[in-house]
Amino acid sequence: MEQIDLAKDVKLLVKENVLAVFCDNALKTVSSAVYNGGHKQVKAVLNVGVPEGYSDRSLHLDPLKLITSSAAKLGVTKDYLSMVTAAKISNYSLATKKTSDFSVSVIATAGCQHGESSGEQMEIPEIFGTINIIVFIDADPLDSCMVAALITATEAKSTVLRDLDLRSRYSGDSATGSITDSVTVASNGVGKHLVLAGPASKVGKAIGLCTKQAVREALLKQEPFWATRTVLDRLKERHLPIEKLAAELSKIDGLAVSPEELAKILQQNTQAKTLLLAAAKMDDDYKKNLLPTDLPDWAAASEAFCGERPNLQEHGTVDLPPFIKAALTKIVKSFQQNL
Repeated sequence: MEQIDLAKDVKLLVKENVLAVFCDNALKTVSSAVYNGGHKQVKAVLNVGVPEGYSDRSLHLDPLKLITSSAAKLGVTKDYLSMVTAAKISNYSLATKKTSDFSVSVIATAGCQHGESSGEQMEIPEIFGTINIIVFIDADPLDSCMVAALITATEAKSTVLRDLDLRSRYSGDSATGSITDSVTVASNGVGKHLVLAGPASKVGKAIGLCTKQAVREALLKQEPFWATRTVLDRLKERHLPIEKLAAELSKIDGLAVSPEELAKILQQNTQAKTLLLAAAKMDDDYKKNLLPTDLPDWAAASEAFCGERPNLQEHGTVDLPPFIKAALTKIVKSFQQNL
């Protein structure tokens, strides 16, 4: 069993598929945990990993069976709350910030193959990953301060997903989280009284920094491919796979191209891939109608982007975002002209 001291009488315990922030005395908590969440006094905050091969049906019919059997591995049988994750507990990350007035420790496990953008329509066939965060504050925050800490940690988590350009599985929009994420804020209630935990407060700054570090590290431990995606990977995450790009582009007279041919063209041309990625960023703004006031309109902006006026009759049937459409047209035409 792994053990790390977080504060006097407070330790992080890790064994097999479960980790816990454990206190000899009571911890004050605010939590969205599936078991015993809410505002509670507990002795342990658990994050339980679903073992490989564990039945989804068994988990959903009786999640408490997994939670109680996992808690028992650490000798925890009562006075606890628990989150559950499909990510491996061994891929957890811990980040700590200490000051003369308080210390903050953030423990995260993370997977985001089921990213979503809050507020969109979605259907859930199965669950992968989940981002679970435990924020431990070695001080005495007010209840309202702990709620603010939960919000600050959630904002920091979403910042990591934005920085890594993770996208929603459902819409291709920028992801704000994974569908079953959970956050717990815990305090030992010892020491300095804390009133504020927003992003600009002293404790909020520490929570934000530690959460960003812990979530990013945990996510890349669990799913290292997020750091090694290609341009085509990132377009596919936007619901623009190479097959769709080629099929839509082929609607333009003289630009018929197979997915294999288009992939080869892009593979050989770093400038073309850079242009496509920049176009994708512009199309994000187009979708949100964030037209800068110093641009006349979207059509003129996409035309200027590649220095070429599109044939509206031909291009009107092409079901691609305007900047991707303009960029692909330029890329393939330039390739054909250089043959």
